[in-house]
Amino acid sequence: MNICVIGSGYVGLVTGSCLADSGNNVICLDIDKSKIAALKKGNVGIYEPGLSSLVERNVKSNRLTFTTDYKSAVQGSEIIFLAVSTPPNEDGSANLQYIKNAASELSEYMNSYKIIVTKSTVPVGTTSLVSEIIKSKTNHEFDVASNPEFLKEGSAINDFMFPDRIVIGVESVKAENKLKELYDPFIRKEVRLVVVDIRSSELSKYAANAMLATRISFINEIANLCEKVGADIESVRKIMSEDKRIGKHFIFPGLGYGGSCFPKDVKSLIDIGKQNSTSMEICNAVDNVNSNQRINFFKKIESYFKDLRGKKFAFWGLSFKPNTDDIREAPSIDIARSLLGSGADINAHDPVASENFKELFSDSITFSDDNYGILKDCDALIINTEWSEYKQPDFEKIKSLLKTPVIFDGRNLYNKQQMEDLGFFYANIGYYPTNEKK
Repeated sequence: MNICVIGSGYVGLVTGSCLADSGNNVICLDIDKSKIAALKKGNVGIYEPGLSSLVERNVKSNRLTFTTDYKSAVQGSEIIFLAVSTPPNEDGSANLQYIKNAASELSEYMNSYKIIVTKSTVPVGTTSLVSEIIKSKTNHEFDVASNPEFLKEGSAINDFMFPDRIVIGVESVKAENKLKELYDPFIRKEVRLVVVDIRSSELSKYAANAMLATRISFINEIANLCEKVGADIESVRKIMSEDKRIGKHFIFPGLGYGGSCFPKDVKSLIDIGKQNSTSMEICNAVDNVNSNQRINFFKKIESYFKDLRGKKFAFWGLSFKPNTDDIREAPSIDIARSLLGSGADINAHDPVASENFKELFSDSITFSDDNYGILKDCDALIINTEWSEYKQPDFEKIKSLLKTPVIFDGRNLYNKQQMEDLGFFYANIGYYPTNEKK
């Protein structure tokens, strides 16, 4: 099939390259000339395992091309995906400016029947809005559909190629059959295609992300309670995960969720509720717990040192999760701002996210590619991201480099008893030693 993907960011590029890899001819369209120029040179601009090689392979096979030309992209395609950004407004609502612009622009170049598919995460009713915009500007026949993405940063290629489910919201049999044909290569081993009405499809993405965010905030509340009552959060978590009704996913205590989806989607769902006179009480609580989690962690550091002026801290991890360079809504940002605002200094390491972090803190933080080197003369190590290379470090080396053997672990990577036996002051999520300073 001939496919156009409007928007060459994370979702658009993954979608386009994966569809090209299954044999389709895909044009990735973006109005950002510098982004398209970089993509044509083989620079994807995104850290996502496997993406660069996937793009390179399909470009060489002439199945994947990049352009800024709406006319050629739209007129040469039968299915057009809208994968543009829908960033949050200040009030938490979704900004639909880019998706409206894309719908308006593509309608100028309609030359035959097309299926217009909203791939971006959009509020209920957005696909209908897209239809209204296009209908007002063309007499050509078209259908609209909703096809939300369920991609996890760090495993997006695998998620697309081997999906848990593919959701298609349609209002015509013609569009349904065409999209089923498109996705057939990805569901041959197991039928995981869910066909629903468009509004249910749109809402399903928000509902799924809000549920996962709820699990994260809930386990963090339990971890905070464990700290107060003297229970072991790891034991509690394991007992919970053995219940088949609960399972083991998304119940790891930490600094809370971040990234481009959960924070934005929870807030957007709250706003959708407001627009429909429905108070989203649980979503509001989930959002509040997540924000407070970073504050509580900083308070642990502040409680230990009393006065943070002149203190120096080493950061291990800056991205909101491992295997991505995405720092959007990353807990490390809040922790860094609180420490810097209190007069402390920071040395930072991350395998791939340092360059993005520099854009926010270029003159305030010292960055290094040596995760051990940044420890020298620091008063404590702070772990913000659970990168694999941090999970089994040389603790004696850490101890010898730090000014004082203190670790604040925001991802619960280590065994607290082992750390204390090694002579560390070790605090994590759900545990703060009663022996204070050694």
